[in-house]
Amino acid sequence: MAQTILITGASGGIGRSAAREFARRGDRIGLVARGQAGLEAAAREVRELGGEALVVPADVSDHKAVHAAAEEVEQRLGPIDVWVNVAFTSVFAPFTEIRPEEFQRVTEVSYLGYVNGTREALARMLPRDRGTIVQVGSALGERSIPLQSAYCGAKHAVNGFTSSIRTELMHQKSNVRVTVVQMPAVNTPQFSWVLSRLPKHPQPVPPIYQPEVAARAVVHAADHPGRKQYYVGASTVGTILGNRIAAGLLDRYLARTGYEAQQTQEPVAPDRPHNLWEPLDGEGPGAHDFGAHGTFDETSHDRSAQTWLSRHADLSWASAALLLGLGIAGGARALRK
Repeated sequence: MAQTILITGASGGIGRSAAREFARRGDRIGLVARGQAGLEAAAREVRELGGEALVVPADVSDHKAVHAAAEEVEQRLGPIDVWVNVAFTSVFAPFTEIRPEEFQRVTEVSYLGYVNGTREALARMLPRDRGTIVQVGSALGERSIPLQSAYCGAKHAVNGFTSSIRTELMHQKSNVRVTVVQMPAVNTPQFSWVLSRLPKHPQPVPPIYQPEVAARAVVHAADHPGRKQYYVGASTVGTILGNRIAAGLLDRYLARTGYEAQQTQEPVAPDRPHNLWEPLDGEGPGAHDFGAHGTFDETSHDRSAQTWLSRHADLSWASAALLLGLGIAGGARALRK
């Protein structure tokens, strides 16, 4: 049966790709983001794939706007079955070069945006005693890296906040579920529109995955929310396990390699447009749809063996050992690069 899905950050990247995946099965999708051009393009894709789309422009850092968006989605599409929190923003720079208002803005969008979304989802789901919340997390929510202090801090906060909510739901014996999907480096438009003070164009730390890999994991998590969290990509498994085993060693390694690994060889203008305060896919002169993919298609993977196994393998000792081996190998490759 078709479900009603609300996705924040639906105008690009993982949110945009997740909307496509839900659309393929005929779901009704509320598309929430700031960028009108990106939202309208996402809505066209959803309809072409067989889903129903509703465009709802909103800034997730504004709890009143999130409330209004949820109200509109439920009035137009019906009770929300699945709420997916994806929306975020970031600043690529050493902490000492991030202005206080910029750090606050990242926190308000990338952390409090999840808080606002979760609050609105629970306000509707708890009285019905059903529904699922999917938090799109990151390996950087457990293993921080240089140049992304605001983003890493927000993702760590999302993990802590979500764990607290989960235990409260368990205490209440609620049938509402919340799960986290921890993502690897993904080829999204963020590297073209993020505020960056790096001398060269920012890039995700390899290995890089296409947003469709992440989107399939989001849909699977929405259908199977009983697990506390899902890891996407062997590099995510390796990074999280490596941090638990040898955090100090990773600190030293990242201090030596983390700056170069997050930049291409392409210089970037210090005054290039960014989306911290206003969307680049909004309305007006120069605004355009960035799509779901970033600029790293040639070096991005469209499949993940680890993610497939995590969905399909019965966690016997053999499959668990294989997952561990893939994770360690993926983490080692990521560190070598």
